Amino acid sequence: MRMIRISMLMLIVVVTTSQVQAKKTVKPNVIMIYTDDHRYTGVHALGGQAVFTPNLDQLAAEGIAFTNAYLQGAFTGATCIPSRSMLQTGRNLFQLGEGQGRTIPTEHKTMGEAFKEAGYFSYHVGKWHNDFESLARSFDDGAKVSGKPAYLTDQYRMPYSDWKADGKYKRSECYLLEYNENGEVIKRPLIKSDKRGPTATEKTGPHVSEVLAGEASTFISNYENKKQPFFMYLAFPTPHDPRQAPQKYKDMYPENEIALPPSHMQVHPFDNGHMYLRDEKLAPWPRTQQVARQHLSDYYAIITHLDAQIGSVIKALKESGQYENTIIVMAGDSGLAVGNHGLIGKQSVYDEDGIHIPFILSGGLIEKGHKGRRVDALVYNYDIMPTLCELAGVTTPKSVTGKSLVPIINGESKAVRSYTYHAYQQVQRAYRRGDFKLIEYVRAPIPKNYAREAHIAGSRVTQLFNIKDDPWETINLAFLPEYEEKVDEMRKEMKSRAKELGDVPDAKRSEVDFWEYF
Repeated sequence: MRMIRISMLMLIVVVTTSQVQAKKTVKPNVIMIYTDDHRYTGVHALGGQAVFTPNLDQLAAEGIAFTNAYLQGAFTGATCIPSRSMLQTGRNLFQLGEGQGRTIPTEHKTMGEAFKEAGYFSYHVGKWHNDFESLARSFDDGAKVSGKPAYLTDQYRMPYSDWKADGKYKRSECYLLEYNENGEVIKRPLIKSDKRGPTATEKTGPHVSEVLAGEASTFISNYENKKQPFFMYLAFPTPHDPRQAPQKYKDMYPENEIALPPSHMQVHPFDNGHMYLRDEKLAPWPRTQQVARQHLSDYYAIITHLDAQIGSVIKALKESGQYENTIIVMAGDSGLAVGNHGLIGKQSVYDEDGIHIPFILSGGLIEKGHKGRRVDALVYNYDIMPTLCELAGVTTPKSVTGKSLVPIINGESKAVRSYTYHAYQQVQRAYRRGDFKLIEYVRAPIPKNYAREAHIAGSRVTQLFNIKDDPWETINLAFLPEYEEKVDEMRKEMKSRAKELGDVPDAKRSEVDFWEYF
């Protein structure tokens, strides 16, 4: 029955055995789109907020959206690093290489490697925030590698590198794309006088989202090897700050008309352990309605611009005639506060502010009866790799510990896990089961880092939210007597799950034990 319901080509199908055998001679192409700091409600069709995302909405309408998809957490403020490591390896936060996920060891086979070994042409476009050796071994080829080894914090002045099969990228070989006096795009070398900061505009050069979408579209349009399917990893560095977008997109969101979500606060009610960092310096305290509206306007503008670029990639896919045989996945790497709970960044375990991500499985292989389907099962971003492997008929590497979602997709099961567990550095932990979510904070030592000397930070606070009734996490139930038993129950479960997952101090991850200060 399993082989009849899922073939190499079809996500959800009920066909005869002979039909399946006829289809199995051709494998599907796979496009993995990963966006940066893109919270769940940053897709209109998912969160219902006033952000215009017609192309992502169409992907959701033609596919399956997982409404409870999460990032497990991070042991660094740069949450995109472990997020991408988890996505690429299908392993959880506590199993990543080098503790925080910066390096992907060779024994952890990546998504690109798995598809290469299965006969796919593996292609990379865009951001890479892990080590270059793992990049080189994961893909056959690529275009416009960004994010490393140089970064200028400017979406119009993104340093690019051409693909290097040996993985040896140098800052001295990076270049920028600019417009000349005739409006033509030209390359120029990155030089020492190129300072960091969002100083360029749409008149200076093409936006990074446009560049990467253009590269992806060109590859798709020119790919003619019908005997070899392709796997593309398209990683946009947006809507991460600086939230720059062409003026016409900014004009779509007048700041004085922006509606703030229920969780907007001017100041977070207590020290959450990591209030002093780059992301939180992007806006002044307090986060007034005016400040929050400005940031949310910028956020929506860059999301809508990104949506248009994703739409151009899908258009190229359809025009090439390959859409009907392509699996498309879109997911974000983290949530983002943008004023929620008085925060700006993503360094927390609140849902929208840090860990709740969009995850859409789409493409031309979705059966009509399942288009627009919503799945509320609890899933992590590291479940994507084993799911894609099974759907495409690719052997899932033994190093993968995530769970394939195919049983849910097929209707054989309603869930693959009963809870989620989350960690942020040594100061925050969260546990979700059913409708309830427990968050625990501690006051603990923070080692010296690039921004600050060693110090003590955080607060010993407990929060309990009913996520079903209060998805924006605005009403803390932990202090109410009628929830005392629920808090005790979930605390015990959280500690038990921590042991199972190996949430213990690790010199490469965090030398401070959260549970010692709990």
